[in-house]
Amino acid sequence: MPSHLSADRPAAQPPGRGSVEALITQTRRLKGDVDAVRRDAQSDGSDPEERWQRALYDLALHQLDDLDQHLAQLRDGPLPVAPATAEALPAAAVPVASGEADRGSLLSRVGSAEWNLLTDEASWSGELYQILGLVPDTPALTLDELPSLVLDDDRARLTAMVTDCLVDAKPIDGEFRVVRPDGLLRTVHMMGEPVLDADGSTASMWAVLRDVSELRRSQRTVRETRDSLQRHRHQARTEHRLAVELQEAVLPPWRGSLRLPRRGPQTLDLAARHLPSETGALIGGDWYDAIELSDGDTLLSVGDLTGHGVTVTSGMAMLLGALRGMAMAGTQPGQLMVWLNQLLDATVQPALGSAVCCRYRPATRTLVWAQAGHPAPLLFRDGTGCVLSAPDGVLLGATSAAGYGQAEVTLEPGDLLLLHTDGLVPGRWGSPRSSEAESGGGADSLDRLLGLAPRFGTAGTAQDCVRAVVEEFGESGREDEACVLIAKVSE
Repeated sequence: MPSHLSADRPAAQPPGRGSVEALITQTRRLKGDVDAVRRDAQSDGSDPEERWQRALYDLALHQLDDLDQHLAQLRDGPLPVAPATAEALPAAAVPVASGEADRGSLLSRVGSAEWNLLTDEASWSGELYQILGLVPDTPALTLDELPSLVLDDDRARLTAMVTDCLVDAKPIDGEFRVVRPDGLLRTVHMMGEPVLDADGSTASMWAVLRDVSELRRSQRTVRETRDSLQRHRHQARTEHRLAVELQEAVLPPWRGSLRLPRRGPQTLDLAARHLPSETGALIGGDWYDAIELSDGDTLLSVGDLTGHGVTVTSGMAMLLGALRGMAMAGTQPGQLMVWLNQLLDATVQPALGSAVCCRYRPATRTLVWAQAGHPAPLLFRDGTGCVLSAPDGVLLGATSAAGYGQAEVTLEPGDLLLLHTDGLVPGRWGSPRSSEAESGGGADSLDRLLGLAPRFGTAGTAQDCVRAVVEEFGESGREDEACVLIAKVSE
């Protein structure tokens, strides 16, 4: 049915068939390209950003499908209204254009209608019967009858659009939902114009109606996935901020060098550094600690709770608090590991952790230490370095019945002790979690650490030694965060 603004204005002629075929070919080629990119980008759907991207791809395909359908309809011309037969098919059995059946719905067929205000007659195209789910041999609904198909909530909107068109000659451009006789709820977009007679009065109203249900569903999916992505990002930022604040609250408040004990001769020069991951977003359970105990001993520890996020950081805070409390009560490093393992094993959320704990007695310069699946401390003396022989110990949380050994070494004035978490260097040598150590990556990392011995020998303070480690391995660019703690025995 041709579109016109007035009865005496001729309808525009449709474009040539060849030009429409060229547009159809271009549309289908673009649709194939978009679908190929969409398939390449498919994932398991667990990431909110990937779900949002997939929804946008689906929406683009719906839009291109609509364009393909509309161009095909423009090429083929309007669908004629089927004549009445003795065996009329129900609306659901009316044949649909190629592509619609595959989508399982009446998608974006464009129908047209004209309502004559002088005779109260209505004329519909065959597509409009399909869209509204009506049998083609039934009379077209008048403007007064059309709202009977419209959802109650949308009837006032349709009435207002039609009234503005008929009374004020305003074009119609709006949507409403219809309930088809088969029970399906469809969204219809309507564009219409008044048709004026010779004296300028409204003689009839002409309109095109399009089923945009699938298109709106795709747009709704895009909005929902976008909102989900925004909520996910907001939650991630909030959790990251909480994890950073918790980490800063738990790690020792001192910066730079620390000398212990605070009372009496200061026997240890201490310095430490926390090194973030490359992105800064992976806040995990790495810690370092140095505290003076009630009997004058010094407790040194570093550790790492596996995973990232505020839950892991809070678990690290729990472990570090328990470690400090038990050490203050006089518990030795081996037994400390046993109880920390039992504590981690009993938590509601299972986790694994590694740690090394050293208790230094300044009166005898004795270092007693234990480890749980963690790189052993490095001892540097007289310009050379070595790895301390590690006592038995498995990862914290690996098994409830684990036992932990204890080792003892006597330090000398000028000795330097280096403790670190395994994120400092690639190839987590000394850690049961690493397969890279077996391939030689860990050996290279160990050689680089031990190769710092000459620089440590000329360094004036523990802080200078930490700077040397950071210069060697970098302050950024690592996959995971790390901690390094250096203790230098006073001469």
